[in-house]
Amino acid sequence: MTRQAVDVSILVTTYARPRHLALALASLALQEAAGCGLEVIVSDDGSTDDTPDVVREFAGRAPFAVRFTSLPHDGFRLARARNAAARLAAGRYLLFLDGDCVVPRHHVAAHVARRRPGTALLGYCARLDAAASARLDPPRLREVDLAALVSRGERRTLSLRRRRAWWHGVVRHATKPRLAGGDFGVWRDDFVRVNGFDERFVGWGQEDDDLGLRLRASGVRLESILDRTASLHVWHPPDPTATRRWRDGVNVDYCHRKGRLTVCRHGLVDRPAAAVTWGLPGDCATSPLGRALVAQIAGARHAMPGCPCEIDVVIRPGSARFVRPAECRLVIAMTGATVEPDIDRAADQIVRVDPHDKSSLAAALADVG
Repeated sequence: MTRQAVDVSILVTTYARPRHLALALASLALQEAAGCGLEVIVSDDGSTDDTPDVVREFAGRAPFAVRFTSLPHDGFRLARARNAAARLAAGRYLLFLDGDCVVPRHHVAAHVARRRPGTALLGYCARLDAAASARLDPPRLREVDLAALVSRGERRTLSLRRRRAWWHGVVRHATKPRLAGGDFGVWRDDFVRVNGFDERFVGWGQEDDDLGLRLRASGVRLESILDRTASLHVWHPPDPTATRRWRDGVNVDYCHRKGRLTVCRHGLVDRPAAAVTWGLPGDCATSPLGRALVAQIAGARHAMPGCPCEIDVVIRPGSARFVRPAECRLVIAMTGATVEPDIDRAADQIVRVDPHDKSSLAAALADVG
């Protein structure tokens, strides 16, 4: 049988939970996908159990193409695992799903019916308790009414989340509804445009919040799809790196950084300094630090005064000021140099370097944004 051209790529991330993954894949095999071509890509964060065997067995009977990729485990690197799946995707629409979630039969069809250009669709999960989760069996999932497993409290929680998302859309809230990375859909072109997930997020949390903010900055509208579908999270003990409160996560400070670039520096591809659009100060050629900066970003695009750029720079010692619309206003200062209070307040990021130490300047420029 000839398979259809891939329209939707379902990207499933997993680590060391083969039973949960088997359930997630079984739910995907039951999708009533509205006639569109599907593929499933499983991205493993370095499991050393029988996860590859689960995927191999599923691929042998799935009604669509299944691919598998695995990276060496080096801490909790969900952003990296999601990008690894996206790099392999052939579909024009990417549907992300955590490997500890199952989805109802109409899940993909709901996305296909609702999607439209310039919009990402945000889902979320109802959390099953341990008893309901233990009753699930991959070979018998076809016989299960998933909706009946969701508790009344979880249904209320999803309903409240849906209503809040509707209101945030009405008022055009700048940051809400928030993107939850374990269940959302986005056009591949929009995902690529912002360079995917920022792989500098290591440890539990906030990589999805960051992606949502950057998608918004690129002009993508984020809308809830909870009025049509939701995933179900299969119970397991919490990840050791997870925190009870979002604001206690190890990545919160980085997520809240000033000077966030819409196109992240370390995502689907690494963007060296030469790949960024810079705004250079008028006195750049008059100081050793300015000349070292020019050498470091040789080949990069430069913005004229008043023209938008990604990173606008002033150097201290020096007399130039920020003169361009920019996503990040950067002060590069020699060690011990004075940064005036008004420049300090205007700056998003300040780095101090020795102009004679090329490696420290290169490292500082690699981390900006």
